[in-house]
Amino acid sequence: MNRLYTNTGVSKTVYRMSRPMQPALPRAESAAARLRQEIMRGELASGDLLAESAVARRLGVSRVPVREALFALEREGLVIFGPTGRAFVRELTCDDFEELFALRLTLEPVAARLAAPRVRADAAALEANIAETARAKGVAEITRLDLEFHELILWASGNFRLLKLWLSLRSELELWLSRLHRQHQWRTRGTREETVQAHGMLLSSLRDRTPSVAERMMRDHINGWKKWLPSGARDGRP
Repeated sequence: MNRLYTNTGVSKTVYRMSRPMQPALPRAESAAARLRQEIMRGELASGDLLAESAVARRLGVSRVPVREALFALEREGLVIFGPTGRAFVRELTCDDFEELFALRLTLEPVAARLAAPRVRADAAALEANIAETARAKGVAEITRLDLEFHELILWASGNFRLLKLWLSLRSELELWLSRLHRQHQWRTRGTREETVQAHGMLLSSLRDRTPSVAERMMRDHINGWKKWLPSGARDGRP
């Protein structure tokens, strides 16, 4: 997703949503992308062992790029290394869920308040995201678009440090959302429709209401996920 910000006389923000052809990734980045996708889709489950040799054979590469990929995914919070140096898919604990929830609740309402004037000037990127979400075929795509919607708001906030903090959490947030979405989909089969409806309401508040209302709506939106937290996190227990 590329973003183009063009300042005009009315401080209009323009987003470019095109996805140009990407050059072939180096082997380590390609391996990391493949493993990241499998983790997000639930094909690699929490606690699964990621043995370098087995992963290398499966991906058709040597162990060196796999090792580099695992280190990269560790930095993103998706992989952990045990005392013996073996890598495992990260398992989110109740504390992890609670911390990520608290950080979203801290960062995103502020971003919504700051973004409201820019979104009022140009809401095309958010509108395109909602339209694409309505056509999404599966939970993994819904999760990606859900997080992209919120990332667009962070970019539109114009606050680089706020954005930087949020981006440092992005992979863990995607892991969190992907698991919650799968759980939610199993219960209601309405994840796509609920996401479209919720994001449509957020867009309306950003575009048509005051910045303070947009901030409150975003806070309410994030709080709406509280019921989907694991029971320990939801009740404030370890």
